[in-house]
Amino acid sequence: METLKFRHTTPAPAAGEMRSALIGVVASGNLEVLLERTLPETECTVEIATQVRGYGELWEAVVADFVERASPGGLRISINDGGARPDTVMLRLLQGVRTMEAGRE
Repeated sequence: METLKFRHTTPAPAAGEMRSALIGVVASGNLEVLLERTLPETECTVEIATQVRGYGELWEAVVADFVERASPGGLRISINDGGARPDTVMLRLLQGVRTMEAGRE
């Protein structure tokens, strides 16, 4: 198991008032994403637990692209990866932020 941690500064806080959201399911080729509104408004952390070693640079690029697109300020994001592809990772992250914005679980 490999654990990766990334910290980003964002220009704005994530929209909405929802305190947390859980998106996805850990299964073959998928992942689970937990988003929690626990950080200062312009900070975002992402911690990934993955069984697939050696893809740190790819994870870093996907997370950086997500932060640029979504500005998830204030969110602590935890990912349990089951071998998801980068496009699935981005989809789940964006779904999570959208859920936090919309206020529904």
